[in-house]
Amino acid sequence: MASSVPQLASVVVNVVDLEREKAFWSALLDVAVAQELPGFVWLAPQHVGGISLALQQVEDPKPGRNRVHLDTGVADLDGAQARIEALGGSHVESHEIAGFRWRVMADPEGNEFCIAVHP
Repeated sequence: MASSVPQLASVVVNVVDLEREKAFWSALLDVAVAQELPGFVWLAPQHVGGISLALQQVEDPKPGRNRVHLDTGVADLDGAQARIEALGGSHVESHEIAGFRWRVMADPEGNEFCIAVHP
């Protein structure tokens, strides 16, 4: 009997410039393109059983702050920020709570995501 419980497969980011965003995210995550259809790109997961990042082309740019965003783990915040900026991303803001530090970054279209050193 098939399960009726949804399994997370991909996180989808809406983008205007599909080619630019595909280049940014595949380079940032160091993954290949797994599948492409007109207006859609699925990147390969970073590890077996992992969730993939997908890009969906839309006509309108992001209007404001993201209500949902990606959190990524890094070993070196400064190095990760420099790499993201070299790929065309930007730094939005930095935070620290009780010794936990993270930075809000944005892809070339302003889609926000976080980098943090996870324990």
